[in-house]
Amino acid sequence: MTVTEERTRTYEVITYGCQMNVHDSERLSGLLEDAGYVRPGEGETADVVVFNTCAVRENADNRLYGNLGHLRPAKMRNPGMQIAVGGCLAQKDQGEIVRKAPWVDVVFGTHNIGSLPVLLERARIAQEAQVEIKESLEVFPSTLPTKRESPYAAWVSVSVGCNNTCTFCIVPALRGKEKDRRPGDVLGEVRSLVDLGVLEVTLLGQNVNTYGVEFGDRLAFGKLLRACGDVEGLERVRFTSPHPAAFTDDVIAAMAETPNVMHQLHMPLQSGSDRVLKAMRRSYRAERYLGIIERVRAAMPDAAISTDIIVGFPGETEEDFQATLDVVRASRFANAFTFQYSIRPGTPAATMDGQVPKEVVQERYERLVALQNDISWAENKAQVGRTLEVLVAEGEGRKDEATQRMSGRAPDNRLVHFVPTLRDGGADAAPPRPGDMVTVEVTYAAPHHLVADGPALGLRRTRAGDAWEARESAACGTGGGASGPGTVSLGMPSLRRA
Repeated sequence: MTVTEERTRTYEVITYGCQMNVHDSERLSGLLEDAGYVRPGEGETADVVVFNTCAVRENADNRLYGNLGHLRPAKMRNPGMQIAVGGCLAQKDQGEIVRKAPWVDVVFGTHNIGSLPVLLERARIAQEAQVEIKESLEVFPSTLPTKRESPYAAWVSVSVGCNNTCTFCIVPALRGKEKDRRPGDVLGEVRSLVDLGVLEVTLLGQNVNTYGVEFGDRLAFGKLLRACGDVEGLERVRFTSPHPAAFTDDVIAAMAETPNVMHQLHMPLQSGSDRVLKAMRRSYRAERYLGIIERVRAAMPDAAISTDIIVGFPGETEEDFQATLDVVRASRFANAFTFQYSIRPGTPAATMDGQVPKEVVQERYERLVALQNDISWAENKAQVGRTLEVLVAEGEGRKDEATQRMSGRAPDNRLVHFVPTLRDGGADAAPPRPGDMVTVEVTYAAPHHLVADGPALGLRRTRAGDAWEARESAACGTGGGASGPGTVSLGMPSLRRA
């Protein structure tokens, strides 16, 4: 399928939600570019705007329909413009989207993202909205074309879907049962990415450590981590997110014994109360969770551990909340993603008794955030004076231009802002590029980042940096829109004023 209009049509993908959605958006961009679409020039409104939605949070619906309303005037001025909505919210709401926003041209679900170019063409020819929602996966998404956001770090899906039945979560209903890729397919994608210059991969799954359930190998994920250690040129391996109930000691051993697997773990807690965990249908208890933390730290004392926590789940008492605070104190998380419980229609928790008043949830949430900020800051202060090798990143430091710093990620995934001047380099030394490795000494710690304000101790120019530089050179003079060289943005498209 190719775009049949004489003028090349432009596109923008707007992403909400988790890493899974970000990676799906890379595939949507790849599909569109494979079909002949290109990015808009600076200040231009795209001919096709695609919203890749999330349904986890309460305000997901309001955010989508608000943004669709924001685009309506542009659509009215330019009838040839197309708007498409995909992702979890599309899978959930289906035809309701075009009833509420009749100016939307295409609605597609989580199981058929590969249909987008065909649906756009069909909508243009028929001059009416196309709604296509599949109830099961048509093709494993990793077989689709992909336009990677980064030339130095990449997501690699090992599975899609989820077999759990957490009462607060709508994802299994929208993404379906877990489907696993064969190990050879995963490793083949990893090797092809490394051949393109990628230094870091993150293995991605809804419950990544249940990988292997389809082909009957409960130790498959640990084996996959070890196999990644044999990929020449691959310097960093991460994964997200494991489920505590399925976390096995062979994975801890693989992390500790495979040099390129980073000592970083993101493992959702959700609650520290056994009573609430049972109501959530989380098939572990606080003691098991803390036991995993203890074994990880025994094997890797330098491990940075992060988590997800929900405050105000139905029926949560002050005693339950105190149990969560106790687990947070004991776990010493490097950071935590904290959420106020919000009702998601279609989940068992939505109709549970004991919905916690908003003002109570807010007060508990503020106490949790204050505690975790204190812990994060103390854990980061322990990094001061350490020498770290930082993978230079693109777009990680919002204030870098004002502070004359660059930013990147340490091996344990902490964000580091650093001065790009080299200690032993001349004034004319070429600055680091995204994808290069810089060795720095940490001089200051904040709750959510580290700073290295002395001259960098060393710079290692990499093939990933070469790949970034080649991409920038290719982009010079060819436009590139408000989102820069990437094809996936997180927010609203920029609209040109009439």
